[in-house]
Amino acid sequence: MARAIFNGAVVAESDEGVVVEGNYYFPRSAVRLECLKDSGTHTTCPWKGVASYYDIVVGDRVARDGAWYYPSPKAEAREIQGRVAFWKDVRVER
Repeated sequence: MARAIFNGAVVAESDEGVVVEGNYYFPRSAVRLECLKDSGTHTTCPWKGVASYYDIVVGDRVARDGAWYYPSPKAEAREIQGRVAFWKDVRVER
């Protein structure tokens, strides 16, 4: 079972994720969405497409742009459709 932990709280937990470029993408249904706030940040990956980001908020701590997802990934990356990955102060245990 993989877990994403921020500020001592489990913000995602699943054994149905996929790993792409070393990042564990959790199914959206396995993420505590109440901990995520749209950040307005977007980046582009040449083969995955446009990523959107969330700030993660747990207690009084915020991980700015600490999670991302691809709303409409390119065909080569369709396995990450509907999934969320974490970084920046988030510990992912697998």
